[in-house]
Amino acid sequence: MQKSSAADLALFGAKPLFSVPKSTSNLVRPDFDRFLEYSRDAYGQAGTAPGAVTMQLEARLAKFHQTAHCVSFCSGFWALATTMTALARPGKREVVMPSLTYRRMADVVAWTGLLPRFCEVDPKTLAISAATTSACIGDDTALLLGVHPIVNCCDVEGLVELATRHRIPLMFDSVESVYEECAAGRVGGFGNAECFSLHASKLLNGFEGGYVTTNDAELAAELATLRDGSTVQPGSLDARLADVHAAMALANLDELDVQVLRNRERYERYRTTLPSVPGVRLIEFDESHRTSYKNIVVELLDDWPLPRSLTIEILNAENVLARAYYSPPLHAKPMAYPHVPAELPQTDRLAQRCALLPCGEFVTMDDIDEVIMLLSFVEAHAGEIHARAETREVAR
Repeated sequence: MQKSSAADLALFGAKPLFSVPKSTSNLVRPDFDRFLEYSRDAYGQAGTAPGAVTMQLEARLAKFHQTAHCVSFCSGFWALATTMTALARPGKREVVMPSLTYRRMADVVAWTGLLPRFCEVDPKTLAISAATTSACIGDDTALLLGVHPIVNCCDVEGLVELATRHRIPLMFDSVESVYEECAAGRVGGFGNAECFSLHASKLLNGFEGGYVTTNDAELAAELATLRDGSTVQPGSLDARLADVHAAMALANLDELDVQVLRNRERYERYRTTLPSVPGVRLIEFDESHRTSYKNIVVELLDDWPLPRSLTIEILNAENVLARAYYSPPLHAKPMAYPHVPAELPQTDRLAQRCALLPCGEFVTMDDIDEVIMLLSFVEAHAGEIHARAETREVAR
């Protein structure tokens, strides 16, 4: 990296570090011939039910997650929304959920006619737990929504026990935990149902799509009925997965273990080099259980010398597409629909400190080394950078 002063940063007009942007998305392309082989099975099929390739994917995913059933959807959004519709307790409205999560999660809840009720997260895991959830449970609780964080898993056992004790349905948003295991076992079979995404940015790339795993045969049948648009009851729509998407997901599923090995190599490079950067802490994967090593999340500590917003702006200008971790949190965003207002100081604090760094198939070991050197440079020249940034703001 050839930068010796703040003037050498792209934010102030210099040449970016990378000519090609380095993303935080996975974007894995499987063996193309294998994708075509699966796709050929879909040619000429028509009808109201998923085709042979989609049914093959559902069977493979149920086996992968060690569950009795898998129901596919055209997107993770509709997998979530349909599951909420099917599980919510009749006559109840509130969905207890974390605020530090997917930016559209409250929108999904509102679309179903339910009310988001936001809870705190554990500061160590960045995730919902039984301890952060229990105070939010009340007479109007319709559903508990356990969301796994981007790194590791949430308090699965605690949430299952809490939901069982209060006799409240429990679903998990497991979009970032396809490959994970926790102390209780393989992700996919906990609560009443678990929802996943097949978006190209996720571990299992199906171009776009989603699916739900469950051990409840009655729930699986209801989800399939709602998804197929074969009923006039509320929540019914045509959200079937196209076979070409299933073919892409199958081709990637065949190579998933190899992909995880590559992810681990990138993670290990970050883990061994980031300690050289003062004020930045890597959120480490729990390697006592199976994990995908997919995402790289860091916390900017108190001794990091610049605001996170300016740090990300600097990195983005260098074509390092770092992004804030679930910021702003959902409870702090303007909402045009009913919700339960909340004050969540822990969430507010964490939402200002964490960020995602480049990962995935388009990031090399050399790229990671360059990112680390850039962070070290920014930390070492923070005073000059801050002064230039303030001058730039005045000029605007």
